Amino acid sequence: MISNSLKATLCCSIILFASCKEDSSKKTETAMSDNVLIQEWTGPYGGVPAFDKMSVEAIKPALEEAMAMNLSEIENIANNPEPPTFENTIVAMESAGKTLNRVFAYYGVMGSNVSTPEFRDVQAELAPKLSEFRSKISQNEKLFQRIKTVYEASQKTPLEAQAQRVVDLTYKGFEMNGANLDAEKKKRFAEINKELSSLYTDFANNVLHDEENYITYLNEDQLGGLSDGFIKSAAKIASDKGEDGKYAITNTRSSIDPFLTYSTNRELRKQVWENYYSRGDNGDQYDNNAIITKILQLRKERVGLMGYENYAEWRLQDRMAKTPENAMNLMMAVWPAAIARVHEEVEDMQTVANELGDKITIEPWDYRYYAEKVRQKKYDLDSDEVKQYLQLDKLREAMFFVAGELFNYNFTPIEAGTVPVFQEDVKVWEVTDKDSGKNIGLWYLDPYARQGKRSGAWATTYRSSSSFEGDTNVLASNNSNFVKPAPGEAVLVSWDDATTFFHEFGHALHFFSADVKYPTLNGGVRDYTEFQSQLLERWLSTDKVINNYLVHYKTGEPIPASLVEKIKKASTFNQGFSTTEYLASALIDMKIHLADPSNLDVDKFESETLDALNMPKELPMRHRTPQFSHVFSGEGYATAYYGYMWADVLTSDASEAFKESEGGFYDKALAEKLVKYLFAPRNAVDPAEAYRQFRGRDAKIEALMRDRGFPVTE
Repeated sequence: MISNSLKATLCCSIILFASCKEDSSKKTETAMSDNVLIQEWTGPYGGVPAFDKMSVEAIKPALEEAMAMNLSEIENIANNPEPPTFENTIVAMESAGKTLNRVFAYYGVMGSNVSTPEFRDVQAELAPKLSEFRSKISQNEKLFQRIKTVYEASQKTPLEAQAQRVVDLTYKGFEMNGANLDAEKKKRFAEINKELSSLYTDFANNVLHDEENYITYLNEDQLGGLSDGFIKSAAKIASDKGEDGKYAITNTRSSIDPFLTYSTNRELRKQVWENYYSRGDNGDQYDNNAIITKILQLRKERVGLMGYENYAEWRLQDRMAKTPENAMNLMMAVWPAAIARVHEEVEDMQTVANELGDKITIEPWDYRYYAEKVRQKKYDLDSDEVKQYLQLDKLREAMFFVAGELFNYNFTPIEAGTVPVFQEDVKVWEVTDKDSGKNIGLWYLDPYARQGKRSGAWATTYRSSSSFEGDTNVLASNNSNFVKPAPGEAVLVSWDDATTFFHEFGHALHFFSADVKYPTLNGGVRDYTEFQSQLLERWLSTDKVINNYLVHYKTGEPIPASLVEKIKKASTFNQGFSTTEYLASALIDMKIHLADPSNLDVDKFESETLDALNMPKELPMRHRTPQFSHVFSGEGYATAYYGYMWADVLTSDASEAFKESEGGFYDKALAEKLVKYLFAPRNAVDPAEAYRQFRGRDAKIEALMRDRGFPVTE
């Protein structure tokens, strides 16, 4: 997923505010304070963040000072005595906020990568102040009238394409955030945003608390079925936590997935499963249910001020889906086939359990365990055997190879100490054009799980590309939560984790390849921006990657052709599980925002809605509501989690274009079109039109159904 850092949240919720601009010019800078987080970035590669010098003590005064500077810039634009023009209003806004943008880079890292209880206290204090800051811009009447004047003039005499796009996005962003409301409604709008900002912070911190504090410690006689590498990692984590001689299963997906897949101890599987899926739902001070209800009430009230029936109707108007009905129609077109496949998968698993004499009925904590046994039985495919050929370092090399073939990029490691990092495990590479040697930017990789780092995998930018004030290079990062290996051991990952690694790298390539003039155009449409990253996943299973980068971690021998054939034959295996657990979350996200939130019991709503959908009892939603950070720790994915499937329709359809091409997935002509139409424009072109330019037509859902091995009605 794309980072939900504060910077990204600001850009997504307001689309264009001066705070979301990039560091490409110094002309609006004022005298710098002594606070290192305020200061301009220095050093090589166009200047880099001083991650080695950031501190909790410095972040609050830095953010407050940067906000004040940005508001001063906005006031100067709003009170310009000259008649409003594109240059003195829109371009001026694009140029403002450079200092604040730098501070947000630190703030995002401190919140996502190296959080501490002390930072969370500061975060809770700053959340309402940031909301007030945003409201002072979105409700600046003089500023909006200037924007509106430029917008209306452009409707009569259109500007050049990118200029027109940024004007349209700017006006729409202000309009969607209440700029046309009267004074009384604006006041309430701002109050709601302020309250929501605190609730989002509380929600995220509650989930992080339960991830950090629910740890299952095993003794040596409880390790049945687990691999040597996993055992060594679990021992190291336990030792680091002061539990020598024990083995720690942390409450994160990267730890629980392999445990639930291989552990032979059913009672422990149940305990680990319950810890994970009860995050934020334990009836204590960290329980999120009341917070969710309040968030839903406030969201509905806020959009009601603008005349919308519900939050989803407001949110989706600028997405590809346009309406909640369109999003629901897509999901419900796939749902019956997905749950039907789950019933088939459960039947296969129950058969295996019976054959083994296990005398159990499949429960959610059994699904991964018996699915793996079915995989071995049906396809003679052992996931643990596959992992021996999936080394994290070799996968990184494979991603670099793909980036070179498609984007003509070269990745060169930066010597340690040359570029500051925020944690010793973070490594940095320079990205250059293979032909010209031109610097494209820097790629930071933060691969391992640790205390204070939020779970999951994500990509973010510290500096994006734009050209209106001179070219800027990109500083982008990928962040994962792989279990750190014991010293000298290779990091071996599952096929799913390898796919996610490629996915997040797709986001980074989307950042690096941006060819946009104005910073606002680096934003995205949520049900489109996952498309590019989902598409890049497909290169993991190409022959050139498999034959050259999937080698045994001990012998260095290439993965056997027979094992590759098994992997390909099993490509649609367990699609019932993966599709259903995802779609259940996406459907709940949409339905809970369409429901009346006045007296909502969150757990009851979740349970009754899933029952009505005939959700199979043998698996849970991917993200249960009380831990659904995509939706309730901010607004980027609220009523938009369906976007992964919307993007996957595009992905499946585009993949078929490569399969049909003469050069397959490495077809040079098609790769050029891929970069030109699907990656480089970012949000400078309407996504639907961009896809038609690439494919020559709209995407077809039948491609998705074929991809997942579901029945297709042509």
